[in-house]
Order: sequence, then C-alpha cells, then structure tokens
Amino acid sequence: MKLEPPFRRATPDDAAAMAELVNMAGEGLPVYLWSGMAAEGEDVWALGRQRAQREEGSFSYRNTVVAEAGGKVAACLIGYPLAAEPEPIGPDMPAMFVPLQELENLAPATWYVNVLAAYPEHRGKGLGRGLLAIADAIAAEAGLSGLSIIVSDANHGARRLYESCGYAEIAMRPMVKEGWENGGENWVLLVKRL
Repeated sequence: MKLEPPFRRATPDDAAAMAELVNMAGEGLPVYLWSGMAAEGEDVWALGRQRAQREEGSFSYRNTVVAEAGGKVAACLIGYPLAAEPEPIGPDMPAMFVPLQELENLAPATWYVNVLAAYPEHRGKGLGRGLLAIADAIAAEAGLSGLSIIVSDANHGARRLYESCGYAEIAMRPMVKEGWENGGENWVLLVKRL
C-alpha cells in the first residue's frame, strides 16, 4: 500500500521514537517488561530500541507506520494479522499475558492494532485517526474480516477514539499486574468488522 505524507513506513532509524511511543501506548508496561529482560546494567531503552530494529517479531519496524511532523516522528501505528487459529495458552505463559492472549484469541484473523500512540504535543491533530484509516486499508488489502485492539479500561481517550472509528467492545478480562502500576482494572477487546 502506498502511503502519502505525513505517513510512511518505519525504518530501523525510527527505533528510538518507536520505543518511546510503544511505552506511552502501553502505559509503562513495555519498560516494566524490558526491565525484567535486560541484563544487569543494561539500559532498558537500548533494549527497547534493539527490539524495534528487529527484522521479525510483533514489535518491529517492519510492522510499523509512522506519522511525521516537522521532520520527526510524531505518532506511530504497529499492527499485524492475528492467526486464524487461536494460540494455545500453555502453563508456561506468564500470568500477566494470559488475559491479553485470551482476548486476542477471541479475534482470530483480524488485523491487530498493537500500538497506536502520538507524542502529547501532536495529539488531537488527526494523526491517530489517519493511522487507523491506514490500518483499515491494510486489513482490507489483506482480505481480513476486521480489526482488533486491546485497551485498558482506564484509557478513556483512546477508547473514545477507537469507538468513534467504528470499534466496539466484545470482551473484557481482568488485568494481572505483577508489580506493574496502572490505573486500569481490565483489558478491553474492541473489534471493528470490515
């Protein structure tokens, strides 16, 4: 799909902005997780940048579209198709991820909006809405049945945006925090049918 400015495909050079925006969208959960993955003395932000620069994996520049303002990344969308068959939840899956995987499993064969975030100074300018329209086009081009996104029940602004773009709640699961601090109590799965 051809993108028009201010939107473009991400490159490995966008890794620093991607790490920051992923952490914003995840309300601090990414840094919490990277802290547990980092070797002793390793900078968690460096780990986040390395993960963004990967060729594979869900958090990769290859799955990312960015919006620019003033020659810098202002917002990003990270997404990918979910498998048609739900992923089994084994006993070795960390408890924190079980509710998220349960919700993903309720939206098979959809294009999953994993991250949608804008720097605070660029919010309210239509970049999020524009990125969601790109997600719609990518999902349609891929022949998928719809799109899905999971959001904290405390993130009212994001939820308003998604619902105004046609997403509707279909399920909810309690969060498992394990030391991560967040004002939400539940993860909410929103789906948009194409």
